Amino acid sequence: MVVVPAGFALGAEDTATSTIDSQAEAEPVIVSATRTEIRLDQSPASVSVISSEELEEKQIERVADALREVPGLSVVQTGSPGQLTSVFTRGLRSEHTQILLDGVPINQGLQGAFNFADFTTDDIDRVEIVRGPQSTIYGPRALAGVIQIFTKQGEGEPGFTLSAEGGSYDTFREALQSDGKIGTVDYSLGASRVDTDNARPNNQYRNTAGLANIGWSPNEQLRISGLFMYSLSDIGLPNTIFDPRPLDNFLTERWLVAPHVDLRIADWWEHKLIFSYDHERQINDPNQDGFLGPTRAVFERAQVDYQNDLRPNSWLTFTSGFFYTATNAGQERPFVLFGPTFISDHPKQVAGFVQATVDIENFVLVAGGRYTSFNQYGDIWTYRFAGSYKIDETDTTLHASVATGFSPPSSQDILFRFNTDPLRPEEDLGWDAGIEQRLWNERVIIGATYFHNDLTNIIGFNGLFETLNLGAAETQGVETELRAQPIAELVFTASYTYLEAENTSAADISQPQGARLPRRPRNELYVSASYLWWKKLRTTAEAKFVNAREELNFGGPNFDIEDYNFVNVAAEYEVNAHLSIFGHIDNLTNEHYAEVFGFPALGRAVYGGVKLRF
Repeated sequence: MVVVPAGFALGAEDTATSTIDSQAEAEPVIVSATRTEIRLDQSPASVSVISSEELEEKQIERVADALREVPGLSVVQTGSPGQLTSVFTRGLRSEHTQILLDGVPINQGLQGAFNFADFTTDDIDRVEIVRGPQSTIYGPRALAGVIQIFTKQGEGEPGFTLSAEGGSYDTFREALQSDGKIGTVDYSLGASRVDTDNARPNNQYRNTAGLANIGWSPNEQLRISGLFMYSLSDIGLPNTIFDPRPLDNFLTERWLVAPHVDLRIADWWEHKLIFSYDHERQINDPNQDGFLGPTRAVFERAQVDYQNDLRPNSWLTFTSGFFYTATNAGQERPFVLFGPTFISDHPKQVAGFVQATVDIENFVLVAGGRYTSFNQYGDIWTYRFAGSYKIDETDTTLHASVATGFSPPSSQDILFRFNTDPLRPEEDLGWDAGIEQRLWNERVIIGATYFHNDLTNIIGFNGLFETLNLGAAETQGVETELRAQPIAELVFTASYTYLEAENTSAADISQPQGARLPRRPRNELYVSASYLWWKKLRTTAEAKFVNAREELNFGGPNFDIEDYNFVNVAAEYEVNAHLSIFGHIDNLTNEHYAEVFGFPALGRAVYGGVKLRF
């Protein structure tokens, strides 16, 4: 999923020939692979990019649904929209992927993972997905890779877009988007509200979300900005179809404030400084699990991230940085029969890293190391080597990397245990090698990568109500990508992932040694097509096939979950420069399936609405 050039947005005036021929000159620039700008076709890492144009064309409203098209990622949703939504990268656990918003880590909660259920696409410019261990430059939780979401940065005259839609399952959604620049101040903001009852009793979902980026640039060398995010979600928890709950409610509130300072002293010296504070609270009341009763969880975190980029000459860049974070996490259990009703955890970390990037003509080499010190888990070193080489004669890029990654114990691992043996971070040694081939003046781009991960120190259970470092696992596979654009108005994309993911430890009783890791499909295939008719009507269609997975059976042999596939279609007609009419059908074939056993996904759903621009 490479960036779609802006000329292919609805109502573009570019001709087919001039737009396609200019693609080589407009090669997208990415940041997440090295923390500095580099052309996508020279990336030393395995990277995919999803643009805001693609999100609009497919009418994607949640980031999780956009990630379903990315090779190497598996998106798992516990039933209908609003329920727990996890992303597995290359077969590793959801807490092994670091999620960043404009450089700010936003993994939250007691588990240390990120729940994508409420993360909308409001005010998003692009999403960069870097696969493979990235802990050297991004620290904890980047064991499997990084998903970085970038907000829009306002430029030009301020503009506004309002949209409203409704449809199946008593669904209504309203959204606002605005961005622009007034003098030395730029801004972008997006907000939305969704109300739906979904398909089952006690399955309602209400979500309010807002995201804003406001900056001040007194000159070309300095930008001082602030990132602001807020979301409030209220859902019913119907539980599985085998054990329904008629009354069980879960509320989640998140907010984030993150001032940024970007300073370029000279062309060869840049500084970036980010302060951030984020907060999450969860209330499960009533909680009809029959044991704990109502619960409340609180998570708050303060972070400092400093980056220094030094370029002593045109082909060498030194990137170094400092990172600090302090977290308070806790859960209240008012109806417990013994022990305290509120338990908490207070991890802290301090880290420093250095990375050298050599860029000589078409050869790029990256080498770096990181030292991280925890107040609870000791110290850990990580390293990363990655490189790429572009062959101009054939327009081919070869890339490879080897790196170590780590993921510290979560607050959940610390709090819910009955022993005092210290836990160590989970660790990974991963490597990959791939090729990207561009054909027909970049109208066709094909990429393929082989990857391998060896995990150790995995935290698991020994059967005595203890969590210990006793697990090991191995994942390997192949991920491929295709993008074809034979004419300006027509775009095809496809991705395929083959994955082997195996538990290699006999000490963790949750599943037998040699068992396939749960909820990791062996085969996943995604295809899409988009066409612009008469410069007025944009139509898109996408389909996803997911091979059989295995579900965890808590110590016994895993059992299979059946294959599934779905088809989504969307269309938008531009009446004039200020008004569009749009609609989409999700799960067109009315497929009956569950991504998690016992939690069915929605059937066919039809939605339609209007969009105003001024």
